[in-house]
Amino acid sequence: MVTPTNVARSPEDLPPREVLLSMSGLEFMQRMLARELPRPAISGLMDYDLDEVEPGRVVFRGTPAFAHTNPMGGVHGGWYGTLLDSCMACAVMTKVPRGSYYTTLEYKVNLTRALPVGTEILAIGIVDHGGRTTGVAHGEIRGAADGKLYATDSTTCLIMTG
Repeated sequence: MVTPTNVARSPEDLPPREVLLSMSGLEFMQRMLARELPRPAISGLMDYDLDEVEPGRVVFRGTPAFAHTNPMGGVHGGWYGTLLDSCMACAVMTKVPRGSYYTTLEYKVNLTRALPVGTEILAIGIVDHGGRTTGVAHGEIRGAADGKLYATDSTTCLIMTG
């Protein structure tokens, strides 16, 4: 099970907006990986953590728990979607210049097989296009131990300035 550390527990835990806009998106993500900036609260709720950051690529490591299941006991599609939205949008963030930020415009998830509770996964986001006003990325969830594909995804993000 992944237990994220340095997770924001309240708005007061987050750095001021000016601090965040004073660095490039890549620097922001690298500082989060180094635990110099707090992780988003959702990472604690969904049991995932930032694992790798490089320009145009971000990897999260996570493990779904019983708390993430649907009424039939399967891992809820929202868990897949949350991890994929996070890894792809953060990959886009690595391409965002200082003074800018992003938001997800849309994303589409394709589940390829059921993910057993307790299976450690990697959610990998890769940028296809990092432009001035939009970013496009794709992602996938794979088993950390065996590389088995559980889901694929694509996203478009809006890039905005200060």
